[in-house]
Formats: sequence, structure tokens, C-alpha cells
Amino acid sequence: MAQSIRKIGIVGAGQMGSGIAHVCALAGIPVVLNDIAPQRLKDALATINGNMARQVSKKRITEEQKAAGLKLISTVESYDGLAECDLVIEAATEKEEVKRRIFTDLCASLPPETIVASNTSSISITRLAASTDRPEKFIGIHFMNPVPLMELVELIRGIATADATFEAAKTFVAKLGKQIAVSEDFPAFIVNRILLPMINEAIYTLYEGVGNVEAIDKAMRLGAHHPMGPLELADFIGLDTCLSIMQVLHEGLADSKYRPCPLLVKYVEAGWLGKKTQRGFYDYRGEKPVPTR
Repeated sequence: MAQSIRKIGIVGAGQMGSGIAHVCALAGIPVVLNDIAPQRLKDALATINGNMARQVSKKRITEEQKAAGLKLISTVESYDGLAECDLVIEAATEKEEVKRRIFTDLCASLPPETIVASNTSSISITRLAASTDRPEKFIGIHFMNPVPLMELVELIRGIATADATFEAAKTFVAKLGKQIAVSEDFPAFIVNRILLPMINEAIYTLYEGVGNVEAIDKAMRLGAHHPMGPLELADFIGLDTCLSIMQVLHEGLADSKYRPCPLLVKYVEAGWLGKKTQRGFYDYRGEKPVPTR
């Protein structure tokens, strides 16, 4: 029988962590949000409040649902505060050594029956599970960004993931009103294995001078009906995250078609990571975004 998930813990209160907390709370599940930076916890609560207010103004949820949802979110600064959770989801930065360290420390604070999941968008679930004391209770639950808007969640089983863990994760995702796509544990899973090489190819198209930023984004928006051009999307995802995923694909599959574009590397080295740093393929510091190339 699948374990019932009554309370959720989330490690990492950035864009993804706060988005996951948002949808869990609106689904009536109590959430405990953890982060090493107390300021990030304050910012996350403010972000969730603002995003829910936007949903109220668009009549997606009521003022009562917003108030009830916000009441279900609490914050803690240590892993000990997550001990009562049935499922803890890690949503930290996309770096394997950071995630492994989190899992080692986190598991020491959790009872043995707690399920542990990673929101990684590309890293091997089997390898991450091996850094825990409970590989059979470990699974990949990959939410799409922005979490409140995107309907899909990828579920990824590691080699040791138990059936009961998988069933519990499926039930949890269904409770959030989202659909699942089950992926095998290969680099970048399904969505990013297809999406990121497309973004990388758009960056090569820019790098080789085939078109400028504006032309490339317009071509894909109007010529392929993508809601957002690939370079604008890269800025939204974060160029550092795009580069990390391309590196995982390149190292994991050893195929030259996954080689990160040198221009992507250059932007990341410059600290131009997209929207979050105000500059990427567009400059966001003025009234409206201006292409940087």
C-alpha cells in the first residue's frame, strides 16, 4: 500500500522551492520550507504571497483559498524541523556535489520511513539516491518552471526506487492537480533532453551569426508558435542552469551534439545569467528588455 503523504518538507526556498510550496499549500497540504539563508525564506514567503494575489486578481483562486494556503506554509532553518514530514523534496541549485551534501545531512535528521525526492532537472537519480541511507525511498519529482502554471511533473525512478515510493509520489502529484510523465533515469530525462539542445542550438545560431537575438526569438515565436523565443526562455530559466544541464548531457551521453555553445559559456563567465541578474541575451535594466547582441 502506498504511503500517505500528509506533510511536505522542501529544502531550498528559491524559485522552484517556493513554487512547489505554493502548489502544495493550495492543495491543502501543510508545507515546511527550509533554506540555509534566512533572508531567502522571507523572500520566498513574499513571492508566494504575491503570486497567490495575482491568482486571486485573475479569479483562479479565491481570497479565502489564498488565506488558507498561506496559513499552511511554515519555515525552518534546520533540517531537524523537517522530521515530521512524510516527503522531503530537495530543490537546491543544479550542482551534484551540493545536492549530495544536502542528502547526507538531511537523512540524518529524518525518520527512516520518510520519502526523499529531488527536483533535479538533469542529474542521475540513482547516483543521488546512493548518497542517502534510503535509496529505495528516493525518487525524482521534477516540477516545471513556473510551478504554479505548468501542468507537468516528471517522475523518475532510480534503480533502487521501491514500487511503494513510486505509487506514493504518483498519488501526491495527482493531489496537486498535475499530470505526470514517467521518465527513465537518463541524463536530463525527457523535457530537458529535448528542450535544452534546442536552446543550445539557438545560441549556436546566434554565435555563428545566422540571426540576431530578436530574429531568432521572433522566428521561433511566429514560425513555430512557441509562446516564448528560445533565447528569452534561456534567460528565464537562467543561463547557468542551461549550461549545467548541457554539461550533464554532454558528459553523460558523450555525444558532440550536446556540446555547450561557447557563447553560452561566455555569458555565464560574465555573470550574465538572464533575468535573475538583469542581463543575459536581453538587458532587463530598462523599461523593456533590449537584446544584448
